[in-house]
Amino acid sequence: GCPVAVRGERNPGGLCCQCGVPIPPNPANMCVGCLRAQVDITEGIPKQGTLHFCKQCERYLQPPGTWIQCTLESRELLALCLKKIKASLSKVRLIDAGFIWTEPHSKRLKLKLTVQKEVINGAVLQQVFVVEFIVQSQMCEDCHRIEAKDFWKAVVQVRQKTLHKKTFYYLEQLILKHRLHQNTLRIKEIHDGLDFYYSSKQHAQKMVDFLQCTVPSRSKSSQRLISHDIHSNVYNYKSTFSVEIVPICKDNVVCLSPKLAQSLGNMSQICVCIRVTSTIHLIDPSTLQIAEIDGNTYWRHPFNSLFHPKQLEEFIIMDINRVQDKKKGAGAGARSNKHTLAEAWVQKTSELNTDRQYFCCTHLGHILNPGDLVLGFDLANCNLNDEFANKMNPHNIPDVVLIKKSYDRTKRQRRRNWKLKELERDREGMDTDDERQYQDFLEDLEEDEAIRKNVNIYRNIPVESDTDDDGPPRISLAEMLEDLHISQDATGGEGANMMTE
Repeated sequence: GCPVAVRGERNPGGLCCQCGVPIPPNPANMCVGCLRAQVDITEGIPKQGTLHFCKQCERYLQPPGTWIQCTLESRELLALCLKKIKASLSKVRLIDAGFIWTEPHSKRLKLKLTVQKEVINGAVLQQVFVVEFIVQSQMCEDCHRIEAKDFWKAVVQVRQKTLHKKTFYYLEQLILKHRLHQNTLRIKEIHDGLDFYYSSKQHAQKMVDFLQCTVPSRSKSSQRLISHDIHSNVYNYKSTFSVEIVPICKDNVVCLSPKLAQSLGNMSQICVCIRVTSTIHLIDPSTLQIAEIDGNTYWRHPFNSLFHPKQLEEFIIMDINRVQDKKKGAGAGARSNKHTLAEAWVQKTSELNTDRQYFCCTHLGHILNPGDLVLGFDLANCNLNDEFANKMNPHNIPDVVLIKKSYDRTKRQRRRNWKLKELERDREGMDTDDERQYQDFLEDLEEDEAIRKNVNIYRNIPVESDTDDDGPPRISLAEMLEDLHISQDATGGEGANMMTE
């Protein structure tokens, strides 16, 4: 039977008034057995109860309509069980409560409760009893919507009106690093962007705020009424957030408006985009002058890329001279200390059987030598369809703008000893052009340390390794290791997988 204790200090001692057994003094003049037979202080307290549990999201129902996350034998689950019998516990004093161990798959939870109550003539009776809860499965509303395929409440549509996806690949790595994909219900890839679906408007708004902090962009929102309950005055909306990223990517040649070029320290209107992070980073290849343009400035003074990446042509360096000290113009801004100004004579590899050579100034003097192959754009033999370029003095437009040094891509892929993770998303199909653009992005990471700092890089075993010091830039092992999360679990958790993947 359940243990019972009686406390009191009234009679000096004697016999039980019911059965005559000698007893210590107590106000009821009864032994414990007789008192327990006459009074049950747990009467009215239910010995069984029901808890509702959603198997999909592993949450418990807290009436009337809240679903909370609780682990087995946790304080939160104990509080939830006690709330179920709270009304009937009001007549007794709860002394102690705890779980009795049950099999995790038994769908049973047992609570051991200790209560006290004042009974006959002020005697205080203490009793221990067990309440059993049966766990019943019930799908929560959120999981129900997911199963019904009508689950999203908000969508963030990210778009960039450009033919290259470099900015999206960079954005994907930022989202993975900051784990902003964890609240998404689904990610869908379409030809000019990504759609992120969410179960709440707050999660979507958080993603929009993140995008505006990490890439130059602008956003607008709208909402559509799905249903309306006139009795409870409840409205059900679906929200749509549209985020437009500036249509400028790394390695684009752009032509600024005269007013914008002047405000940036009398830069040349023809510039090269060397990086897109939270701002657009531009460099003037003829002076090494650099500037950063944020999203607000861009939308006030918009400009476009003059060329598509497929229009890159291969040149060979015939002769190159580094320019040591070039005088700054009036009001000139800051210059890059990571680049070296040089004057070069170049020839297209497709025109090696001719004597046609081009003269140009370049910001790549620190990595170029005679005989090197370099990719660039030919401005001398093209029709520039740009409102600002068409109004420029032809003498101020360079014949050739060099973009980056050319390396053997196949060899570069084989010796790459690192890799990136990707978002799980619905794809329309990845073609060869997408693969080429992704390889371009990987090469940009190897060449640009500033972008690399914002990306988680994971160690991988290369197909071939060599010690060619004159080859393309490589990522050091230290940079790969510093982003790894090594699990303390000796059996190998998430961190261990990253080490060996």
